[in-house]
Amino acid sequence: MTGPASFSWPPAPIRTARLVLRESEARDRAAFVELFASPEVRAYLGGPHPRDELERAVPEVPGRRPGLFVVELDGAVIGTVTLEQRDAERPGRLRPDGGCTELGYMFMPEAWGSGYAAEACSAVLDWYADALPGERVALWTQVANAPSARLALKLGFTEVARFDEFGAEQWFGVWRPVVPHQR
Repeated sequence: MTGPASFSWPPAPIRTARLVLRESEARDRAAFVELFASPEVRAYLGGPHPRDELERAVPEVPGRRPGLFVVELDGAVIGTVTLEQRDAERPGRLRPDGGCTELGYMFMPEAWGSGYAAEACSAVLDWYADALPGERVALWTQVANAPSARLALKLGFTEVARFDEFGAEQWFGVWRPVVPHQR
């Protein structure tokens, strides 16, 4: 990640009650292909990519970039959580210059409904609040993606705008870390 909200990467793995969040490794390649080829996962993200194209295009160590966490449950990859700089030209902004850090996530369908996304995203937001105290985070999702919108609210995001992008109405929210009071 580059831009105003940058941080040291990679962090030590983050452990929650059930999950491990870590940097990508070569052993994660098959899971990345599965995530990007899944019609269910990609339903609100522009659709699935053809598996044969992914097999050719996904690098040996996929997703190896600052801000991308692989989410592991009992040694198996169940998803990813990302913190990325939002393109200043896109609708939705938190700063006058248009830039902001955006939270994203993708989870395997078999991991849905068990609270793993909330657990993983909460851990990433806590890590980010420690790495960059006071820095806000944005999240957008299609209004039609009701589970994602519920997750955003559960994580503490507040709606700041709605707009049309990619042929659909988008929900755009902001998360503000809790800053301890100075004495």
